Amino acid sequence: MDFTMKNQPNHYSGGALDRAAQLREDADWQERAGGDAASRVVLLHDGQVLVEDNEAPRARLLAPFRRPDLFLGLAEGIAYFACDVTGEALPDGVALEDFVPLRGVNALLPELDATLLATARGIFNWRRAHKFCPLCGGAMQPARAGWVLACAACGTEHFPRTDSAVIMLATRGDQALLGQSHRFPLEKNMYSTLAGFVEPGESLEDAVRREVFEETGVRVGAVHYHSSQPWPFPASLMLGFQAEAVSEQIVLQEDEMRDARWFSRAEIRDHAALGFGLPGHDSIARRLIEDWLAQGG
Repeated sequence: MDFTMKNQPNHYSGGALDRAAQLREDADWQERAGGDAASRVVLLHDGQVLVEDNEAPRARLLAPFRRPDLFLGLAEGIAYFACDVTGEALPDGVALEDFVPLRGVNALLPELDATLLATARGIFNWRRAHKFCPLCGGAMQPARAGWVLACAACGTEHFPRTDSAVIMLATRGDQALLGQSHRFPLEKNMYSTLAGFVEPGESLEDAVRREVFEETGVRVGAVHYHSSQPWPFPASLMLGFQAEAVSEQIVLQEDEMRDARWFSRAEIRDHAALGFGLPGHDSIARRLIEDWLAQGG
Protein backbone atom coordinates (compact mmCIF):
# COMPACT_ATOMS: atom_id res chain seq x y z
CA MET A 1 0.00 0.00 0.00
CA ASP A 2 1.18 3.53 -0.79
CA PHE A 3 0.94 5.66 2.34
CA THR A 4 2.73 8.66 0.83
CA MET A 5 1.30 11.99 1.88
CA LYS A 6 -0.15 14.15 -0.88
CA ASN A 7 1.55 17.45 -1.64
CA GLN A 8 -1.07 19.80 -0.22
CA PRO A 9 -0.67 20.74 3.45
CA ASN A 10 -3.30 20.20 6.10
CA HIS A 11 -5.39 23.14 7.28
CA TYR A 12 -3.57 25.42 9.79
CA SER A 13 -0.22 24.39 8.30
CA GLY A 14 1.81 24.88 5.15
CA GLY A 15 4.34 27.53 6.08
CA ALA A 16 2.40 30.69 5.18
CA LEU A 17 3.53 32.22 8.48
CA ASP A 18 7.19 32.60 9.45
CA ARG A 19 7.06 32.48 13.25
CA ALA A 20 10.41 34.32 13.40
CA ALA A 21 11.19 33.01 16.89
CA GLN A 22 14.54 34.82 16.83
CA LEU A 23 12.67 38.14 17.13
CA ARG A 24 10.74 37.22 20.28
CA GLU A 25 13.61 38.25 22.54
CA ASP A 26 14.46 41.40 20.58
CA ALA A 27 12.66 43.95 22.77
CA ASP A 28 13.61 46.91 20.57
CA TRP A 29 12.28 45.25 17.43
CA GLN A 30 9.09 44.19 19.22
CA GLU A 31 8.54 47.78 20.40
CA ARG A 32 9.01 49.22 16.92
CA ALA A 33 6.98 46.60 15.06
CA GLY A 34 4.24 46.56 17.69
CA GLY A 35 3.61 50.25 17.06
CA ASP A 36 4.22 50.31 13.31
CA ALA A 37 1.11 51.30 11.33
CA ALA A 38 2.09 48.74 8.69
CA SER A 39 1.87 45.86 11.19
CA ARG A 40 -1.38 43.98 11.56
CA VAL A 41 -3.25 42.73 14.62
CA VAL A 42 -5.86 39.99 15.00
CA LEU A 43 -8.34 40.26 17.87
CA LEU A 44 -9.85 37.66 20.16
CA HIS A 45 -12.55 38.11 22.78
CA ASP A 46 -13.44 35.36 25.24
CA GLY A 47 -11.99 32.73 22.90
CA GLN A 48 -13.82 34.00 19.83
CA VAL A 49 -12.16 35.57 16.79
CA LEU A 50 -12.77 38.78 14.87
CA VAL A 51 -13.62 38.16 11.21
CA GLU A 52 -15.19 40.03 8.34
CA ASP A 53 -17.42 38.94 5.43
CA ASN A 54 -19.56 36.08 6.69
CA GLU A 55 -19.94 34.49 3.24
CA ALA A 56 -16.20 34.37 2.51
CA PRO A 57 -14.75 35.02 5.97
CA ARG A 58 -11.30 36.44 6.56
CA ALA A 59 -9.54 37.53 9.70
CA ARG A 60 -10.24 41.20 10.27
CA LEU A 61 -6.82 42.80 10.53
CA LEU A 62 -6.34 46.06 12.43
CA ALA A 63 -3.45 48.47 12.72
CA PRO A 64 -1.85 48.43 16.19
CA PHE A 65 -4.04 50.34 18.66
CA ARG A 66 -2.24 49.38 21.89
CA ARG A 67 0.74 47.28 22.92
CA PRO A 68 0.09 43.81 21.44
CA ASP A 69 -0.20 40.76 23.70
CA LEU A 70 1.46 38.32 21.31
CA PHE A 71 3.82 38.37 18.34
CA LEU A 72 2.61 35.80 15.82
CA GLY A 73 5.24 36.09 13.09
CA LEU A 74 5.97 37.49 9.65
CA ALA A 75 4.37 37.00 6.25
CA GLU A 76 5.42 38.80 3.08
CA GLY A 77 7.30 41.39 5.11
CA ILE A 78 4.38 42.22 7.42
CA ALA A 79 4.56 41.66 11.17
CA TYR A 80 1.46 40.07 12.68
CA PHE A 81 0.39 40.39 16.31
CA ALA A 82 -2.61 39.43 18.44
CA CYS A 83 -4.56 41.11 21.22
CA ASP A 84 -6.95 39.50 23.65
CA VAL A 85 -9.55 42.20 24.36
CA THR A 86 -11.61 40.17 26.83
CA GLY A 87 -12.80 42.45 29.61
CA GLU A 88 -11.62 45.70 28.04
CA ALA A 89 -13.05 48.43 25.85
CA LEU A 90 -13.15 47.44 22.19
CA PRO A 91 -11.35 49.48 19.52
CA ASP A 92 -13.40 51.91 17.47
CA GLY A 93 -15.48 50.19 14.83
CA VAL A 94 -15.43 46.78 16.56
CA ALA A 95 -18.54 45.31 18.21
CA LEU A 96 -19.00 42.17 20.29
CA GLU A 97 -21.24 40.64 17.62
CA ASP A 98 -18.32 40.79 15.18
CA PHE A 99 -16.58 37.98 17.10
CA VAL A 100 -17.43 34.40 16.15
CA PRO A 101 -16.28 30.91 17.21
CA LEU A 102 -13.24 29.88 15.19
CA ARG A 103 -14.65 26.41 14.70
CA GLY A 104 -17.61 27.87 12.83
CA VAL A 105 -15.48 29.51 10.14
CA ASN A 106 -12.13 27.69 10.18
CA ALA A 107 -12.78 25.60 7.07
CA LEU A 108 -13.56 28.76 5.05
CA LEU A 109 -10.56 30.86 6.05
CA PRO A 110 -7.52 31.42 3.83
CA GLU A 111 -4.43 29.52 4.97
CA LEU A 112 -2.63 32.47 6.56
CA ASP A 113 -5.74 33.73 8.34
CA ALA A 114 -6.49 30.28 9.75
CA THR A 115 -2.92 29.94 11.02
CA LEU A 116 -2.92 33.39 12.64
CA LEU A 117 -6.22 32.86 14.44
CA ALA A 118 -5.49 29.27 15.47
CA THR A 119 -2.11 30.25 16.91
CA ALA A 120 -3.50 33.22 18.81
CA ARG A 121 -6.41 31.19 20.16
CA GLY A 122 -4.10 28.42 21.33
CA ILE A 123 -1.71 30.75 23.15
CA PHE A 124 -4.47 32.81 24.79
CA ASN A 125 -6.29 29.66 25.94
CA TRP A 126 -3.05 28.43 27.50
CA ARG A 127 -2.43 31.75 29.22
CA ARG A 128 -5.95 31.90 30.65
CA ALA A 129 -5.52 28.42 32.13
CA HIS A 130 -2.09 29.14 33.64
CA LYS A 131 -2.43 32.35 35.62
CA PHE A 132 -0.47 31.01 38.57
CA CYS A 133 2.80 29.14 38.84
CA PRO A 134 2.24 25.41 39.50
CA LEU A 135 5.46 25.30 41.54
CA CYS A 136 4.95 28.15 44.01
CA GLY A 137 1.57 29.73 43.26
CA GLY A 138 3.05 33.06 42.18
CA ALA A 139 1.43 35.22 39.51
CA MET A 140 2.49 34.53 35.93
CA GLN A 141 3.61 37.29 33.59
CA PRO A 142 4.03 37.01 29.81
CA ALA A 143 7.54 37.20 28.39
CA ARG A 144 9.34 36.68 25.06
CA ALA A 145 6.67 38.44 23.01
CA GLY A 146 3.90 36.46 24.69
CA TRP A 147 5.25 32.95 24.09
CA VAL A 148 6.46 32.32 27.66
CA LEU A 149 4.89 32.77 31.08
CA ALA A 150 7.38 33.67 33.81
CA CYS A 151 6.57 33.39 37.50
CA ALA A 152 6.94 36.76 39.20
CA ALA A 153 7.81 35.02 42.49
CA CYS A 154 10.25 32.20 41.71
CA GLY A 155 11.26 33.17 38.15
CA THR A 156 10.43 29.78 36.61
CA GLU A 157 9.57 29.98 32.93
CA HIS A 158 6.66 27.99 31.56
CA PHE A 159 6.08 27.22 27.90
CA PRO A 160 2.89 26.58 25.91
CA ARG A 161 1.46 23.12 26.23
CA THR A 162 0.38 21.11 23.23
CA ASP A 163 -1.44 17.82 23.80
CA SER A 164 -0.25 15.10 21.43
CA ALA A 165 -3.02 12.94 20.00
CA VAL A 166 -2.97 10.18 17.42
CA ILE A 167 -5.66 10.02 14.76
CA MET A 168 -5.78 7.00 12.51
CA LEU A 169 -7.60 5.30 9.71
CA ALA A 170 -7.51 1.54 10.26
CA THR A 171 -8.02 -0.41 7.05
CA ARG A 172 -8.36 -4.05 6.02
CA GLY A 173 -8.30 -4.68 2.30
CA ASP A 174 -10.97 -2.50 0.66
CA GLN A 175 -12.58 -1.56 3.96
CA ALA A 176 -11.92 1.23 6.45
CA LEU A 177 -12.94 1.33 10.10
CA LEU A 178 -14.92 4.46 11.01
CA GLY A 179 -16.56 5.29 14.30
CA GLN A 180 -19.28 7.53 15.64
CA SER A 181 -18.46 9.23 18.92
CA HIS A 182 -21.08 10.22 21.45
CA ARG A 183 -19.81 13.79 20.89
CA PHE A 184 -21.12 13.82 17.31
CA PRO A 185 -24.63 15.29 16.86
CA LEU A 186 -27.09 12.49 16.17
CA GLU A 187 -28.76 14.40 13.36
CA LYS A 188 -25.53 14.51 11.34
CA ASN A 189 -24.98 10.73 11.56
CA MET A 190 -21.27 11.37 11.08
CA TYR A 191 -18.62 8.68 11.00
CA SER A 192 -14.94 9.56 11.37
CA THR A 193 -11.51 8.13 12.00
CA LEU A 194 -10.58 7.02 15.51
CA ALA A 195 -8.39 9.19 17.73
CA GLY A 196 -7.01 9.51 21.23
CA PHE A 197 -4.33 11.12 23.37
CA VAL A 198 -0.84 9.70 23.73
CA GLU A 199 -0.07 8.51 27.25
CA PRO A 200 3.22 9.14 29.12
CA GLY A 201 5.89 6.61 28.19
CA GLU A 202 3.99 5.48 25.09
CA SER A 203 5.19 5.55 21.48
CA LEU A 204 2.92 6.97 18.81
CA GLU A 205 2.62 3.56 17.14
CA ASP A 206 1.62 1.90 20.40
CA ALA A 207 -0.90 4.66 21.04
CA VAL A 208 -2.50 3.94 17.65
CA ARG A 209 -2.78 0.23 18.43
CA ARG A 210 -4.11 0.83 21.95
CA GLU A 211 -6.74 3.38 20.94
CA VAL A 212 -8.11 1.29 18.07
CA PHE A 213 -8.37 -1.78 20.30
CA GLU A 214 -9.84 0.11 23.27
CA GLU A 215 -12.57 1.75 21.20
CA THR A 216 -13.46 -1.06 18.79
CA GLY A 217 -11.74 -4.30 19.85
CA VAL A 218 -9.91 -4.42 16.49
CA ARG A 219 -6.23 -5.36 16.55
CA VAL A 220 -3.73 -3.35 14.47
CA GLY A 221 -0.38 -4.48 13.09
CA ALA A 222 1.69 -2.16 10.90
CA VAL A 223 1.30 1.57 11.49
CA HIS A 224 2.33 4.18 8.90
CA TYR A 225 2.79 7.89 9.58
CA HIS A 226 0.78 10.16 7.26
CA SER A 227 0.93 13.82 8.37
CA SER A 228 0.14 16.13 11.26
CA GLN A 229 -2.18 19.02 11.98
CA PRO A 230 -2.39 21.56 14.80
CA TRP A 231 -5.94 21.50 16.15
CA PRO A 232 -6.73 24.44 18.44
CA PHE A 233 -9.88 22.93 20.00
CA PRO A 234 -8.51 23.47 22.52
CA ALA A 235 -4.77 22.73 22.11
CA SER A 236 -3.88 19.50 20.34
CA LEU A 237 -1.34 18.36 17.79
CA MET A 238 -3.00 15.65 15.73
CA LEU A 239 -0.54 13.05 14.46
CA GLY A 240 -2.12 11.18 11.58
CA PHE A 241 -1.56 7.51 10.74
CA GLN A 242 -2.88 4.80 8.52
CA ALA A 243 -2.99 1.45 10.28
CA GLU A 244 -3.31 -2.09 8.97
CA ALA A 245 -5.92 -4.05 10.90
CA VAL A 246 -5.16 -7.73 11.58
CA SER A 247 -8.59 -8.58 12.97
CA GLU A 248 -12.10 -7.71 11.85
CA GLN A 249 -14.60 -8.33 14.66
CA ILE A 250 -15.78 -5.13 16.36
CA VAL A 251 -16.34 -5.10 20.12
CA LEU A 252 -17.56 -1.60 20.84
CA GLN A 253 -16.48 0.42 23.89
CA GLU A 254 -19.94 1.85 24.43
CA ASP A 255 -18.96 4.53 26.94
CA GLU A 256 -16.86 6.23 24.24
CA MET A 257 -18.38 5.18 20.93
CA ARG A 258 -21.97 5.16 19.75
CA ASP A 259 -21.12 2.95 16.80
CA ALA A 260 -18.23 1.66 14.68
CA ARG A 261 -18.40 -0.05 11.30
CA TRP A 262 -16.34 -1.26 8.39
CA PHE A 263 -17.10 0.74 5.24
CA SER A 264 -16.03 -0.07 1.68
CA ARG A 265 -14.53 2.58 -0.56
CA ALA A 266 -17.72 2.58 -2.61
CA GLU A 267 -19.84 3.18 0.49
CA ILE A 268 -17.65 6.05 1.67
CA ARG A 269 -17.67 7.70 -1.75
CA ASP A 270 -21.47 7.43 -1.76
CA HIS A 271 -21.86 8.45 1.89
CA ALA A 272 -24.36 11.26 1.30
CA ALA A 273 -26.74 9.05 -0.66
CA LEU A 274 -26.40 6.34 1.98
CA GLY A 275 -27.36 8.78 4.72
CA PHE A 276 -24.19 9.30 6.73
CA GLY A 277 -21.71 12.16 6.99
CA LEU A 278 -17.92 12.47 7.05
CA PRO A 279 -15.70 14.90 8.97
CA GLY A 280 -15.14 18.41 7.60
CA HIS A 281 -12.74 19.05 4.74
CA ASP A 282 -10.50 21.17 7.01
CA SER A 283 -9.72 18.20 9.29
CA ILE A 284 -6.91 15.68 9.09
CA ALA A 285 -9.58 13.02 9.64
CA ARG A 286 -11.11 13.84 6.26
CA ARG A 287 -7.63 14.01 4.73
CA LEU A 288 -6.82 10.48 5.90
CA ILE A 289 -10.06 9.21 4.41
CA GLU A 290 -9.67 11.05 1.10
CA ASP A 291 -6.08 9.90 0.61
CA TRP A 292 -7.05 6.30 1.30
CA LEU A 293 -9.88 6.56 -1.21
CA ALA A 294 -7.42 7.88 -3.81
CA GLN A 295 -5.11 4.92 -3.22
CA GLY A 296 -7.89 2.63 -4.38
CA GLY A 297 -8.30 4.36 -7.74
